[in-house]
Amino acid sequence: MFCHGVYALAAAPAPAPAALHLLCAVLGAFMVAGLWTPIVGALAAIGAAAHGISYPVDVGFWLLIATLAVALVLLGPGGWSIDARLFGWRRLKIPDGSGHADGQPREPRP
Repeated sequence: MFCHGVYALAAAPAPAPAALHLLCAVLGAFMVAGLWTPIVGALAAIGAAAHGISYPVDVGFWLLIATLAVALVLLGPGGWSIDARLFGWRRLKIPDGSGHADGQPREPRP
């Protein structure tokens, strides 16, 4: 999204499409940096859908971008993202069937 927005802005479009391209560039930069990932990912999915509607020739590409943005919203930021540095990286521990998240048996309590 970032590269597409920058290349489209370099072509000096009309003001209305320029706003959409600027939005793509800013959202793409925030997604790469991992800043405000759930909010930016949701806005990127909406922006990609708007791009797909505005430019039906590239609808497949923008559908892919929207799908990836939704996946990023659901997965969250990575370990090296700004969100992980600011708010801590969340880990989900799934029990392995023994009732313990780490898979190690516990000593019975007296």
